[in-house]
Amino acid sequence: MHPKTLIKLWLFIAFAGNCLAQKPNEKYQYHIHPASAPIKVDGIADDQVWESAETATDFFMITPMDTSFSRARTEVKMTYDNDHMYILVINHKTVKGSIIVESLKRDFAFGKNDNFLLFMDTFDDRTNGFSFGANAAGAPWDGQMGDGGTVDLSWDNRWVSHVKNDDDKWVWEAAIPFKSIRYKSGITRWGINFSRQDLTISEKSAWAPVPRQFPSASLAYTGVLVWDQPPPNPGANISIIPFSATRLTRDFQNDNPNKYKTSIGGDVKIGLTPSLNLDLTVNPDFSQVDVDVQQTNLNRFELFFPERRQFFLENADLFANFGYATIRPFFSRRIGLGVPIQFGARMSGKINKKWRVGVLDVQTGSQDTIPRNNYAVVALQRQVFARSNVRFIYINRDAVNYSQEKNANTNRYNRNVGAEYNLASVNNLWTGKVMFLKSFTPGKSGDDFVHAADLKFSKANFFWQWQHEYVGKNYNAEVGYVPNAIRNGYYKISPTIGYLFFIKNPKIISHGPKVVTNIYWDKQMSLSDKELTFSYNLNFITRATMSAYVTNNYTRLLRPYDPTNLGKEQLATGTEHKWTSAGFEIISGPQSHFTYTFAGIFGGYYDNGHRTNLRTELGYRIQPYVAITMAGNYNDIHLPAPWNRTQLWLVGPRVDVTFRNNLFFTTFMQYNNQADNINLNARLQWRYKPASDLYIVYTDNYLPENFMVKNRAIVLKFTYWWNL
Repeated sequence: MHPKTLIKLWLFIAFAGNCLAQKPNEKYQYHIHPASAPIKVDGIADDQVWESAETATDFFMITPMDTSFSRARTEVKMTYDNDHMYILVINHKTVKGSIIVESLKRDFAFGKNDNFLLFMDTFDDRTNGFSFGANAAGAPWDGQMGDGGTVDLSWDNRWVSHVKNDDDKWVWEAAIPFKSIRYKSGITRWGINFSRQDLTISEKSAWAPVPRQFPSASLAYTGVLVWDQPPPNPGANISIIPFSATRLTRDFQNDNPNKYKTSIGGDVKIGLTPSLNLDLTVNPDFSQVDVDVQQTNLNRFELFFPERRQFFLENADLFANFGYATIRPFFSRRIGLGVPIQFGARMSGKINKKWRVGVLDVQTGSQDTIPRNNYAVVALQRQVFARSNVRFIYINRDAVNYSQEKNANTNRYNRNVGAEYNLASVNNLWTGKVMFLKSFTPGKSGDDFVHAADLKFSKANFFWQWQHEYVGKNYNAEVGYVPNAIRNGYYKISPTIGYLFFIKNPKIISHGPKVVTNIYWDKQMSLSDKELTFSYNLNFITRATMSAYVTNNYTRLLRPYDPTNLGKEQLATGTEHKWTSAGFEIISGPQSHFTYTFAGIFGGYYDNGHRTNLRTELGYRIQPYVAITMAGNYNDIHLPAPWNRTQLWLVGPRVDVTFRNNLFFTTFMQYNNQADNINLNARLQWRYKPASDLYIVYTDNYLPENFMVKNRAIVLKFTYWWNL
């Protein structure tokens, strides 16, 4: 599809979507009224207030089919006072005494737990909002929503919740402070939906109906929360979150003595308006953040690891979701990479119903040849039509006290400016994006821009997508993630098409084919990479899935490459490699205490070689207190000399123990012979008050050949969330 044709089709769909701007679920309305008496949040539906509150019930099934009412009966009641919004949910059990949960772990895996979730579009823009909920054992869930329904579970805030279980039902009750969420002041309509998952009968349902091809979190299909008066203004909204941390480290490889370091710092959250927030941080410490799950890297390009640091998370979509998965002009993990963050500030949120703004400024320290750097980002988003938006972004990295002699390997500055249009039709059938980026770097000018676009159509049984990209040879995003930029400029197309046959069968709900293509050309329009994958997929009533696929690859190397990524000999630039491989993946349903994933790839590899890859993840839960997981990834690569045979192992057992829903212990080990490392990490977290924690974190790294300790760290960290 020619880019001009794609843009014309975009404009037609955008205007058509504007003509159909009414919410699909406008008629599903819940009327909320103030509480007439105090409420005790204990999971017991005996407060007098609940007798007069409106009840939302008669949920609609989403999966396995979306053509009938839910078999699981659910009742929802809501009310509020000057400080909190309250919700009471009675989840009637379809089988007496049965619940399926993974653990009491906060922000649990959605697909592995009986749960109830609340999705709130507090700006009534069908794009941004908040999610709260719990699983049937009482583990809480909270996240910030963006891009029409993506839930970022790394977001964390202060609220209270309680679950009570008996043979016939489980009851969830919660109090959500108005200060913990952001909303448009003065409006009396929010988007809202309630989602229930009952794994005993493999059913997901919602109060306002959602087509099965979309997640229940889709803000396109919310009903309406009607307030009898505008929600209360939360007033002064200032939170101070100080921390203190003590760290003991030792480098055994270099026989260095123990090092002790004590640090203090903290964050401040200031609600400038009910929908606009200012975050400040001084000397932040991220020692409690989960260690990255290692990956075997047989890729010619950089791997991606998600951001987990709390300071960067609120309204993160404004900054991080600009662009595509492999064309991100801003990637916050570039900040503080190998150097400490000294201080930072973020202002983000809604200016009004149409406009969102994000401003970030962070100062880092210096280390060795890395100078002090200041990072500044400005992001704007303007809603257009019913659910679409236009975004603008400016990113600046400036070296402070830059020295050409000392910092010769670092550019003095790097800047990016970009704009994009995100399409989302009223019913979410059409989605897409078109974007432009330009970079500014000393000594690099001309052909320093990016253009990319995609258009996707998705119905229950049929979907297709077109995407194309152009990245100039001088485009440079030093604070971004653009791994393919090392191609020194390229063109790419990625068409995708798939179909599902829905059948009446006691075990299988749907099956169908899917074709995915990725084709790259260099700047001279000569083919450099082609990957064509044909797969066939089976979806079972139990939520189990099975797929088989065949992939055909062609690669012309644009630079030398070691196909084992072990620092051995390299294949020469310009050499051509073709191969075909086949693979499979089997994922069990979540109902059993024992769950599994098995996957494999068999076939060719670079230089007429052969690769066998086997992956598995085995899980066992002793609900709701213990979840045990064993993950393994094995590669057996046969190549001509000098590589010969290479075997790569990545093994990672993990144990999560949740003593109760505020006391957690996690330990895992990762053995990676490609990195020649064994990593052991253990973390104890006690949430002694809402959003206030005590952490003890222990980390060891070992040499695999003799299990000798390379380095060790023990951290004690204390945080406290104080609302003024």
